[in-house]
Amino acid sequence: MTSTAPWPDPASRSAALYARAKAVLPGGISRLQTLVEPFPIYAGRGEGAEIVDVDGTRRLDMMNNFASLIHGHARAEVVEAAMRAAREGSCFAMPTEGEVALAELLCERVASVERVRFCNSGTEAVMLALKAARARTGRARIAKIEGAYHGMYDYAEVSLDSAPDNWGNAPNSVRFAAATPQAVLDDTVVFPHNDVATAERILREAGDSLAAILIDPAPGVFGMIPMTPEFVAMIQRVARDIGARIVIDEVIAFRLGYHGAQARFGLEPDYTTFAKIIGGGFPVGAVAGTAEAMAVFSHEDGKPLNPSSGTFTANPVTMSAGLATMELLTPEAYAGLEELGAHARAAAEAAFRAAGVAGQVTGIGGMFTLHLHDRAITDYRSAYPAGDEAARGKALHLALLRAGFIMSPRLSAFLSTAMDKGGIDRFADALESALRAQ
Repeated sequence: MTSTAPWPDPASRSAALYARAKAVLPGGISRLQTLVEPFPIYAGRGEGAEIVDVDGTRRLDMMNNFASLIHGHARAEVVEAAMRAAREGSCFAMPTEGEVALAELLCERVASVERVRFCNSGTEAVMLALKAARARTGRARIAKIEGAYHGMYDYAEVSLDSAPDNWGNAPNSVRFAAATPQAVLDDTVVFPHNDVATAERILREAGDSLAAILIDPAPGVFGMIPMTPEFVAMIQRVARDIGARIVIDEVIAFRLGYHGAQARFGLEPDYTTFAKIIGGGFPVGAVAGTAEAMAVFSHEDGKPLNPSSGTFTANPVTMSAGLATMELLTPEAYAGLEELGAHARAAAEAAFRAAGVAGQVTGIGGMFTLHLHDRAITDYRSAYPAGDEAARGKALHLALLRAGFIMSPRLSAFLSTAMDKGGIDRFADALESALRAQ
């Protein structure tokens, strides 16, 4: 790793850019998760597995824009596909062949997908899927896992960051954004991850008021803890019994298998949401499902039950970059990520042991999260930081950043095909050193 101006240097270009940004952006940023104290690091360019910031510091990117860059930065085939499309026109008020080709790929790979509706973000995909479930069932309420992140739709945000002082026993439906209407809370049922008995009781009590059960098979907020087979079976049994539609969020989880996370977990959803990797580094989203489920979007019998549109939806640059990305994601590529993820989790666990610090590593596939405690983790509450763990986690995040490794503020990593075991081993050495220094 080389640096011309180590962060945080008040004389750096990043510091100067942040000073400019604070005059025109709320808090000086456009995305909350990019903020690190005392000022964010500004990217200059990406090269494969690394980011070079505006001051010349090169870091291993283990976050890959929150899981959206599965081949790392500026993969040649993806860049060429995007440039070729842009040269012919970046967007049109007409459909293009690119959206047909990417939809065909998704239909071929994922068993439950027979029709696809593109949009521009994962948030939008989840919103459209929940609205579709309401349109099909004539019901208003949705159910979601406590602590799971599904974008910025009001209903999907409920109980995203609930805490011991407000999460209750049931659990409660807790506001994320200030002044979220009470009606949103009333129409959002929250249930615990992997607690079969409690979740089943809550879902059955909601019964025929539920339009959709929204799930992520390995929620990222609390460490990519996979759903157990028993929990999966319960979700599918209860949904069938009460007539609710299953919406699986594969915005991130689609990186867990060639045929989708749903194939890996044995899930049979009505709707699937996609984003991130299917856009090849460009804004994208999609909701998909069976022909019957997706009929609510069709105009063929008159006004759709769930109309959707968007100025940049299925734009040819995104569609072309996404198709190139997905074509590179062969079964062998998925197997390589699986192996790299297992190596990373083992190396990080070894770093905790060598440093003599209580901690653990959770995750699945090419993803993992560091936890600064050794309590058993099954859900959001058991992963929730206690005592000084949140402060120590923040300090560890910054120490790794200074050492040249980019993780999410929650100490999560989403690996790419551009990475190798050598980079992971360097990370593990830096982790051990940082833990020893705490």
